[in-house]
Amino acid sequence: MAASRGPYAKGVAKREEILRAALEVIAEHGYRKTSTRELAAAVGLSEAGLLHYFGSKEKLFEAVLRARDEADIERFEQSDLIEKYGAVIRHNGDVPGLVQLYSTFSAEAGDPQHPAHEYFVERYAGLRSALAGAVEARQADGTLHPTADPQTVATLLIALSDGLQIQSQYALDAEPADLLNHLITLLTP
Repeated sequence: MAASRGPYAKGVAKREEILRAALEVIAEHGYRKTSTRELAAAVGLSEAGLLHYFGSKEKLFEAVLRARDEADIERFEQSDLIEKYGAVIRHNGDVPGLVQLYSTFSAEAGDPQHPAHEYFVERYAGLRSALAGAVEARQADGTLHPTADPQTVATLLIALSDGLQIQSQYALDAEPADLLNHLITLLTP
């Protein structure tokens, strides 16, 4: 039993190393300009060796998005999720390659046959639920309009965020997080 832990632990460590490298390379160079060959070279593997840890290129990029989500959760520890969401959106301006990956994959994964489809279904459901809870908390403390439907506001915040980040790839003249904050201000009593 102990002997199997060593190789397993090494595999987990290598997978984490690959994800760290992929986050950096994609953030810097963009999704379209990053090849699996380049990612493999960055961690000392062949392309086949790299894909061995994930099964496919799509699963690798899904894992990159999951790692990005986890890093965002750790990076922004405000207790108010709506503030945290704005901070994540602001941070995304510094990692346009990851925004490009997210935008491309979220569009492609709309096809139920896409390998990352379930990731996005789960991500959106979880984020809607968490943001709805944050809306309810703000309503309870009087800092958000009491008649706003929490689920609707959560859905609109996600749609606004995703849409603004897509627009930011086309020379948007405003900071996406500032526009999100403007909407929140409009919902304040």
